[in-house]
Amino acid sequence: MADAPLCTIEISKDYLHFNVGHFTLFSATEREDLHGHTFYVTAEIDSVVADDGLAFDYNLVKSALKGLCDELDEKVLLPGRSPYLQLKMDGEYVIAEFAGERIPFLPRDVLTLPLRNITVEELAPWFLEQLREQAEIAALELARVLIRVSSGPGQWAGVEWKP
Repeated sequence: MADAPLCTIEISKDYLHFNVGHFTLFSATEREDLHGHTFYVTAEIDSVVADDGLAFDYNLVKSALKGLCDELDEKVLLPGRSPYLQLKMDGEYVIAEFAGERIPFLPRDVLTLPLRNITVEELAPWFLEQLREQAEIAALELARVLIRVSSGPGQWAGVEWKP
C-alpha cells in the first residue's frame, strides 16, 4: 500500500465548538477587555484507504475533539505561560495580575492553559497536541493532521503535523 493515494477526511461538525471568556494580551501594558467568543474547531486528516474501504475510524477524532471542546466550554481561559500575566490564589479567588490590575475570578470559572496567550494561533497547536496524546489516535497511521480553530467567521488559525 506504499503507492496508495491518500484520502483527506474533513471533520467539521456544529457541535465542535466552545464558548469562553478571554482577553488577548498585546504587550506588558495593553490588553483587550474581557469578552467572549464561540470558537469552532475542524480537522483535516490524510490517510491511506485500507482494503476494507476505510481510512480510519474518524469517530475517534470526533469524540476526542468534542471532549476537548466540552472541557473548555463555559470557562474563562487564562494563559499560564504569558510573560505579562501572573496568576495566583488569594483566598477563594484566582487573581490574574496584569499591569497593576488585579482581576479576580472564582476558581470554578477559570481554566488555565499552558499557552502564552488565548488566541486562535495558540489554541490550534494546543488542540493538535491534545489529540496526538490520545493513545487510540496516536496508534493510527496518519499522513497529515491539520487542526483549525476559529474565533468568528473568516478568522481561522491552523496548525499541521506530518509524521
